[in-house]
Amino acid sequence: MSATGPAVLLDVRALSKRFGDREVLRELSLNISAGELVAFLGANGSGKSTTLSAVNGLIEADAGDITIAGITLNQASARRRAEARRTAATVFQKIHLVGRRSVLDNVCAGGFSRIAWWRSIPPLFGRALREEAMACLERVGLADRAHDRAGKLSGGQQQRVAIARALCQRPRLILADEPVSALDPHAAEDVLALLQNLAVEEGLGVAAVLHQPDLARRFAHRIIGLRDGRLCFDLPTDRVSDTQIEELYR
Repeated sequence: MSATGPAVLLDVRALSKRFGDREVLRELSLNISAGELVAFLGANGSGKSTTLSAVNGLIEADAGDITIAGITLNQASARRRAEARRTAATVFQKIHLVGRRSVLDNVCAGGFSRIAWWRSIPPLFGRALREEAMACLERVGLADRAHDRAGKLSGGQQQRVAIARALCQRPRLILADEPVSALDPHAAEDVLALLQNLAVEEGLGVAAVLHQPDLARRFAHRIIGLRDGRLCFDLPTDRVSDTQIEELYR
């Protein structure tokens, strides 16, 4: 916490990206602070997932600056860039759990960047990592399923395991790219309530790409609206009108 308010965990300035002749991000600027869940809304192709992919390094932007936890990526050494990106954990729509392994083993994978490579083989996971992973499962309400096979869990439970795995990375920022698109309504609400709680209770910053404006209104503190790669609005949720949301999808 700074003297002027919550710490800014992500600052994006004039971000631009093209895929061939198509401009998918057009000088986009935004920020996310500790303690808030920010929802990204917009039609398919509006630039929501591309923005998160540029932040987590899956794609490289053509222009602009990305600053994570105070480290501006294009001005930092490779070591500092890796350090910054370790503070931002990604949760995807496709959950990518190893179904035949235990829930606990899957969560332990979030800590691989901090351990020797030979410790990344499940039988060799250290006690400290397993205890931390169990604590992460406690935080998402699934400690009692730690020794079950991940593939046996429901879709909503698997997404909560993915969030626990992200927490085991010790992030300050969570990038959730369509985290509830494949879930039923009740499971989607549970996952977003969990992400909201992690922001409010634990001071994480959460960026969530959503396709459901009603869920954004219920769970987000702020909504960023994108259309054709441009920022249409960035407002507290209670100041976003139905008309503004409808314009995103026209």
